[in-house]
Amino acid sequence: MGDWWTRLGAPAKGAGPRPRRRVVALPHAGGWPSAFRGWREVLPADVELLVAQLPGRGVRLGEAPPTRVEPLVEPLVRELADLTGADPLPYTVVGHSFGSILGYELTRAMEHKGLPPELLAVSARQPPCFGGGPPSARDRTDAQLLAHLQEIGGIAPGLLARADLLGPALRAIRADLEAMEAHERPLTGTAVPILALGATDDPVVLAERLHLWSLETTAGFRRLMFTGGHFYLYDHANALAVARHLVAPTPPGPARPLHRPPHGAEPPYTPGLPERNPVEHHRRLPPAGRSTPVAGAGRTGAAHPPALHRRERAAPGRTAHQ
Repeated sequence: MGDWWTRLGAPAKGAGPRPRRRVVALPHAGGWPSAFRGWREVLPADVELLVAQLPGRGVRLGEAPPTRVEPLVEPLVRELADLTGADPLPYTVVGHSFGSILGYELTRAMEHKGLPPELLAVSARQPPCFGGGPPSARDRTDAQLLAHLQEIGGIAPGLLARADLLGPALRAIRADLEAMEAHERPLTGTAVPILALGATDDPVVLAERLHLWSLETTAGFRRLMFTGGHFYLYDHANALAVARHLVAPTPPGPARPLHRPPHGAEPPYTPGLPERNPVEHHRRLPPAGRSTPVAGAGRTGAAHPPALHRRERAAPGRTAHQ
């Protein structure tokens, strides 16, 4: 195993069943591999969990994080291709937020090498078919960035008191946000089926746009919706529900023509039209004695949170950012 991937919960040599499948995970902006630590509990023992270890976090805390997607994807692909060639297992790619962009480009590159995953799962990120305005993450002060992260639950409370970790954490988050803002939609999509995942109460992503990930694949497409905010994917119950789809992906349907609008053009969206593909909604039940939380409850700040990623137009009465 090289520098760019780490196995979570790998059994001791000779112990446990031999893996039959691999789940390849890419965390959110600034995310450490430990973001997916809870996933080891929801995946079967014979499914290997491989998580991206990017510069500027974890054991690579002292390395400068790149501010573009390409320098991240290239070594991730190189090491994953070597691993897949040496130990060929069917695998699924899952990315959360910024990790969805990395996962999409990783999938396209692995497909080009003749080593595609069986499924690409993209979570809490709008599709790349939407253009963006000028980058803005770099223009935010540390205080503004921290306020935003606290608002969406994107930073651990204990980290705020650790100056030795907070500085590197913000540096990695800024680099990833800049890379995401600079990313441009590729001219070609993928032939790998896509599963789009999101939360109906996500304050960052407009849920109704997730179905437009279907424009990026010639294969099957499905969308699943949950509750739990922007970081819903790390909740145990949600992770368990998603994992079932990743370890036994639905066989893709027949290939279909890839109808993509002109590069940079925004596809139309008409609210209320039925979706071409099935949509499932998952709502977590509150523990006994607790009421169901209201979407958006507990968020601090005004009704219009600061927009860090102006890559989509806001719906009426809402600021869209990611």
